[in-house]
Amino acid sequence: MHPKALLDACTELTRLLLRFEHPADSVVSKYFRDQRKSMDLGPRERNVLAETVYNVLRQKLRFEHLAKSGTGVRERRLAILGWAAHLDAQAKQQQPQAQHGDRGFMKAAMSEMEFKWLSDCDAATEDDFLAPHKHNLPAWLAEALQSQLGDDFWPLVESLQHTAGLDVRVNTLQAKRAEVLTQLQTSGIQAVATPFSPWGIRMPGKPNLSKLALFEQGHIEVQDEGSQLLALLVDAKRGEMVADFCAGAGGKTLALGASMRNTGRLYAFDTSAHRLDALKPRLARSGLSNIHPIAIAHERDERIKRLRGKMDRVLVDAPCTGLGTLRRNPDLKWRQTPEAVAELVAKQTAILAAAARLLKPGGRLVYATCSLLREENEMIAQAFTQAHDGFQPLPVAELLAALGVDAAKSLCTDDAQFLRLWPHRHATDGFFAAVWQLT
Repeated sequence: MHPKALLDACTELTRLLLRFEHPADSVVSKYFRDQRKSMDLGPRERNVLAETVYNVLRQKLRFEHLAKSGTGVRERRLAILGWAAHLDAQAKQQQPQAQHGDRGFMKAAMSEMEFKWLSDCDAATEDDFLAPHKHNLPAWLAEALQSQLGDDFWPLVESLQHTAGLDVRVNTLQAKRAEVLTQLQTSGIQAVATPFSPWGIRMPGKPNLSKLALFEQGHIEVQDEGSQLLALLVDAKRGEMVADFCAGAGGKTLALGASMRNTGRLYAFDTSAHRLDALKPRLARSGLSNIHPIAIAHERDERIKRLRGKMDRVLVDAPCTGLGTLRRNPDLKWRQTPEAVAELVAKQTAILAAAARLLKPGGRLVYATCSLLREENEMIAQAFTQAHDGFQPLPVAELLAALGVDAAKSLCTDDAQFLRLWPHRHATDGFFAAVWQLT
């Protein structure tokens, strides 16, 4: 593909993304589908396009500041900066430079004036930028995270400028982690065991798994290590009645089903039948038959009421801002607002209260989010404890240690009460979890 055509495509995709009308991954996927017939987009071109526009989302404030010194279409200047950042990342990783992986190819797409402007941007030092240009977060979110983390705020910011690696969970119903690791390494795929989850494998190179026999046979499923730890905390056992109250596409549901050794009864509830449909092919690969997906209208649905007081375990992976996934979904920081957080807090409170009614005495309730904000995490958990006398909070650090997780305290809040995972500390997405037992 000619470099000028590739830069034009990067510019157009940048323009579409900066509308913030839909999730970035959906916009990128739709663009690739729409251009399939009119544009020659091979794997290299798609990689350049995706990495370019995601860099624009990650470093939006910095790039917009630099773009002011240039001329021409704003989205084109942002795309040039995003493409250059992609090449810089490749150089740091010492990746072999392919056809589209060097500044020479990129230079052929630009005018002499644009190339001179880019060189001036390259020469900028950190002293040339204000704090917002460095953290690339909306002011309300930067303030909230700084109040939580103090000096640790900037290491978090640095981690959010980079894309996440690829974690998978070994389906213990069908395979063992050591055997899967050996098969991956024999296939030439760089892979290591995750440090905390006993089921996890990390692949820094992010290979395409869709045609891999291990994936097709259901031996592995894509799932962040932090998400695996949430399922581990539920500690679902053989023969139990378990509910995944907000199952979505079912990643944690499948992990719970394997923990139950395909026995008992596992309900996967969600208000989106479309999301539950995404569980079907994964369920077919997994070999699990104890999972029962059920689409519900809301948390007060009659199908839920009929199960009140019957569950041994309930997982509430609540709808949230998703700000713990900013390495993967950098658009979220620009699409969320304080008003949206307030609406989610009300929803999270109602969902947790409704899910708690399913539990029987002695049962375990787990509340989780992939958010970084106290409002969606500690504050929700503390309010629930105050409002529900029969629910005894359980220290998560002790639970994880009992489950054999190494360095369990390092994964938790200082009081050892809650799970608190951070991208810069644990190399996972940001996750929170609180656990109670009904007395």
